[in-house]
Amino acid sequence: MTDERGLFIYGIVPADVEPTADAEGVGEPPGEVTAIRQGPVAALVSEVPLEAPLGRPADLVAYQQLLDGTAAVAPVLPVRFGTVVTGPDAVADLLDAHGDRFADALDDLEGQVQYVVHGRYEEAELIAALLDENPAAADLADQVRGQPEEVTREQRIRLGEMISQAVELRREAENRELLDRIGELAVSALPRPPSSELDAVNAAFLVDADREEEFLDAVEEFAEQRGELVRTRLLGPLAPYDFVSAHELAG
Repeated sequence: MTDERGLFIYGIVPADVEPTADAEGVGEPPGEVTAIRQGPVAALVSEVPLEAPLGRPADLVAYQQLLDGTAAVAPVLPVRFGTVVTGPDAVADLLDAHGDRFADALDDLEGQVQYVVHGRYEEAELIAALLDENPAAADLADQVRGQPEEVTREQRIRLGEMISQAVELRREAENRELLDRIGELAVSALPRPPSSELDAVNAAFLVDADREEEFLDAVEEFAEQRGELVRTRLLGPLAPYDFVSAHELAG
């Protein structure tokens, strides 16, 4: 069995960024995170065995924690999770070939972080609201309530289709309102695909530090207005995963 080792690349940062002494990388045991510098930029890397499988939940957590922690103090271009190269020369070649583009992108990201607003409907409250709004669906619900499934199969299918369509339309409206109201406080905003059929909103925002407090207040107000119908979470500050990556810049 060989013990060939490669370098896992986390992200690209300005050349003066230093990994913290307690920074832990992916793998078991975690690799030491170091910086390989080339001109105005550097790559955050750690050693991993080339034969070792990557993709454990702990690996993804380590990858995200390193990038998010870096983004809190310096601009960073995430590199796609799982990118492993053969050694320092390969990293230096990447930085040499695309260093100017990386440096320009890092300049643009100075003082900016990503936030994600994710809201999920409380199922019981959502169904009650939809039935209140739709008499035909409410009538179907009355027909199937307390009846055997085999007897009311057709009605249950129609009811499920009506509820699914109503949820989709409501989700589209909620996302539009979120992006219209809060997107103006961000440098950029992007809708994200739903992660569940009960998703109400899911969007990423690139926020400038000068407007961060205003943005957070607006998200809180948006969440409060949905009361108990939507359980809203704010994730961040994060690295700008949804807005830029070193792979995209490297072409």
